[in-house]
Amino acid sequence: MGRDYFPPVPPEGRQRPTRGDVVLAVVATAVEVLAYVMPVPAGAAAGGPAITPSRVTVAGVLLIATLVVPLLVRRRSPAPALGAVLAVQLASNLGIAADPGRPMTHSFGAAVTVALYTVARYCGPRAVAWGAAACVPVQFVRDAGSPEPFAMTATIDVVITAAVVAVGLGVRQWKQQLDINRELLADRAVAEERRRIARELHDVVAHHVTTMYLMSGGARATLDRDPDTAREALLSLERSGRTALGEMRQLLGVLRGTDAPEEASSAPQPGVDDIDRLIADSTAAGLPVELHVTGRARPLPTTVGLTLHRVVQEALTNTRKHAGPARATVRLAYLPDRVTVEVTDDGVGDARAPGGSGRGGGYGLLGMRERVALHDGSLSAGSRAEGGFAVTATVPLPADAHEGADEKDRTTTR
Repeated sequence: MGRDYFPPVPPEGRQRPTRGDVVLAVVATAVEVLAYVMPVPAGAAAGGPAITPSRVTVAGVLLIATLVVPLLVRRRSPAPALGAVLAVQLASNLGIAADPGRPMTHSFGAAVTVALYTVARYCGPRAVAWGAAACVPVQFVRDAGSPEPFAMTATIDVVITAAVVAVGLGVRQWKQQLDINRELLADRAVAEERRRIARELHDVVAHHVTTMYLMSGGARATLDRDPDTAREALLSLERSGRTALGEMRQLLGVLRGTDAPEEASSAPQPGVDDIDRLIADSTAAGLPVELHVTGRARPLPTTVGLTLHRVVQEALTNTRKHAGPARATVRLAYLPDRVTVEVTDDGVGDARAPGGSGRGGGYGLLGMRERVALHDGSLSAGSRAEGGFAVTATVPLPADAHEGADEKDRTTTR
């Protein structure tokens, strides 16, 4: 496709002149009035033969002062504004209204420049072409009485007219690109937010629904022969459902975007300290899990803690869904510049999703990768040579991350 040199511009319709419009119109008109009342004969400053300048009259000043009116409405009606400016300029150049019989040869062309730029900025190709074509002869009439060679002044007029049109079209292209970039950034922000919401919904729903499904099945299987175990399973099921409901409400509160303090959720985002609860839920659902924490435990940024929590949550959910009878191990390692979490199991099931790369190769694995990538971290997931599956995530820590108290290694077995 060829480049569009006349991209559409939203109509300004019925917009009142801004403060900038007023200032520009007044300045351009004042420049034209100043050019009219200047007593310097044309050609004298350039060393050429002096000619008699036009006589300054009140009518002439008032005529040129009317240029402020079309310049004030130039963005609302660009082409008519240019036509009015050219009409006033031509009348002054010919001396029709200001000083009959003595044309005005001294003009800076400020009003014409502003009006032509506005046409190039807002109008279509036909209006731009007609506007530029109309400006050139008006300038020729002004320069007809100049002592300079007509060929030189005519060439300068054509070059200046073309330059003004080029600047107007260039600004139009630039503004269009700015609008496109702004829309792309907005669309990207919306897409990122949608992906974030999808990750949160998937993590919350998949984990808790899977846990409740397994607990309800265990409670049903043991209800007749072991009522106490069934009762414990039902209590865990109730707690998991309550937790899922709380997290869903928290997520919906974020989506509503309310700033009302009485409606805002005060529950903190889950972090590495809540991994114990994930392990307890998994153990209650029939998946024994061991937790090993090594290194110097210290407070982590909220977003980093949430990411590690969600990785463990999703990995354990996939293990319960796909690994079959198995045991799992969660290893959390605090290193000087990063935190690593690894979830492994000794299950025999792989349940590769069509087109996926491994267990839970759908939105779950994609969500984990996206979460880790937001922190410039890395995530690997795949089958282990000795059997089972492994998910490993490494998240770098910011340089100013606070270090905790004493170094401690602990192993928790559930």
